[in-house]
Formats: sequence, structure tokens, C-alpha cells
Amino acid sequence: MNRALDCLCAGIIVADQVCEPVAQMPPPGGLALSPRMEFTVGGCAANVAVDMAKLGLRIGLSGCVGDDLFGRAVSDMLEHAKVDCRALRALSTHPTSSTFVINVRGEDRRFIHCVGANAAYDGTQISDADLQSARVLYVGGYCLLESLTPDQVRRLFERARAAGVTTVLDVVLPEQGSYHDWIAPVLPVTDWFFPNFDESKRLTGLDDPWQQAARFRAEGCRGTAITCGGDGAVLDVSDGRWQAGVYNVPAVDATGTGDAFVSGFLYGLMRGDTPDRCLRWGTALGASCVRQLGATTGVFTAPELMEFVEREALVVTRVIE
Repeated sequence: MNRALDCLCAGIIVADQVCEPVAQMPPPGGLALSPRMEFTVGGCAANVAVDMAKLGLRIGLSGCVGDDLFGRAVSDMLEHAKVDCRALRALSTHPTSSTFVINVRGEDRRFIHCVGANAAYDGTQISDADLQSARVLYVGGYCLLESLTPDQVRRLFERARAAGVTTVLDVVLPEQGSYHDWIAPVLPVTDWFFPNFDESKRLTGLDDPWQQAARFRAEGCRGTAITCGGDGAVLDVSDGRWQAGVYNVPAVDATGTGDAFVSGFLYGLMRGDTPDRCLRWGTALGASCVRQLGATTGVFTAPELMEFVEREALVVTRVIE
């Protein structure tokens, strides 16, 4: 069946304000100077949509923004990136979700977040016709939104699978709670699950990424890729396990790196590439993301990605049990 979209992305859409690293956090009432600040698209669903559109894929986006200045700016940036925004809803009842991303030299990022219009998104906005138009359904920001409940996502994924659509799940975990009760009902209808190591540890209580991935697969998902920061990524699928290293690139801002990894991996998946090749695409696209401020600003186009992977060596090892 011909599908109008390679992937329909659904979930959180955010207006990000990101600063270049400051020397240190200012004290109360103090001022820290940053060389540069950027207003960019953010949120898992929007980031993945833009990243895959930059790779030349046909991408739609389902989600909510506010009927306000930030919402209009984000919508304009998404359309400029050639993302199909017909399923985007502008709400007069909520402000656009936004995040301050504070980068401090030598420290991990800090985030100040307003959920905003994302709170109104529950997945029922996606029609059967929407699903039938796509090859892949990606849901990003799961666990962050109270309305996007396990029952809602499970039903959405069941409908997607009935329409022959590959289901992809990505999470954002609030600071409090384990959220395993949110994951367990959805994994049996999930084809691909993409947590990072810290998220996986909170969801499973396990310290080893291989054990984490095995737990997720045992609970029903068909394949799991876990990003592990400077330790690379691990991939566990039915026909094998692989481990990838990292590319050594100068890092300016790590915002959106995991979303870029997912985008590169799905790019390979939709090309019909082998799992280890998909892992290479994901790792390379994640590396491209950190070179500039913003979650999507520095992400490679398809020709840039191909050239980088051919030029730069990456160790990808098949792990024998």
C-alpha cells in the first residue's frame, strides 16, 4: 500500500530557548552572560519530525500548540522544515509549551519547563485515516503528559498495528516516580522503544543496559535501543544484540541528541537497512546534533549523514550471548 507519510510523529511540541554555556549559574539576583541564545523548535515529537524531514523523509506531526506568538513561531519553523502540520492544533485555552535550556560549562543541562498546550494532547486527535497514511507512528514525550495515558497509547498503538503501521515509543520521565506502570501496558504493542540509560534505570531498577533492554523485550516490545551517553548505545532485537561506540565531535549543546539518534535509526529502518547499520545512522545523527545550539539546528541532511558515516570510523560490535 502506498502511504503519503513515511512517519507520523505525535506528542510533545515545545518552544525552546537555549543559551550557549555560561561559566557558572548566577547567584540569586545575579546575572550570567551567554555569548548567544537561540529560539528553536523543541519537544520529542517536533524534534524527530524536523530531523527526519531534513533527511528527506515525508513527515507529519500531530500535537498541540497555543494560539499565541510562540505557537505561531513554532508552526512557521516546522512548516519551513517541510513538516506536514495539518494535524497540528492551535488552542486558545493553553499557552504553547516552552522550555528554558540552561547550559553551564562542564555541567549537565538544566531545564525549566511549562507543559502548556501539550497537556491537552491525548492521542485521540489521530484518526484512522491519519494512521492509514503513515508507515511508522512515533509517539514522543510519553509519561510527561497526564492526558496521554497508558490506555490511550495502547489503544492508539493497537489501531496503528491494525492499519499495518510500525509503532515507536519514546519517553520523557518527570523527576518523581518510576513510571513502570505506564510502560508495562504499552510495550506489548510497541515495535521499537528508545529510552536512554537513566530512563531505563528508573523504569527497571537495573544498572546494566543489556539487562534493561532484555527486560523491555521480555515485557513485549520487539526491539529496544538504549542510548548511554559517552558509552554509546546498545541495541537488542530478536535476531541479535549490538553495541555502538561514539563519534568524537566538539559539543556545544546536547539538547535533542537522543531525538536525533531515534531519527537516524528510523531513517535506516525505513530504508530497509540491517540493525547494525541503523545503529550507525542513529549514532551519527546524534553526533551531528551537539555541534550547534538547539535540538535540530545542527542535524545532518541525508547527503551530509552519508558522507560523515563513510568518512568517520565507528566501532559497532555484535554481542554474542
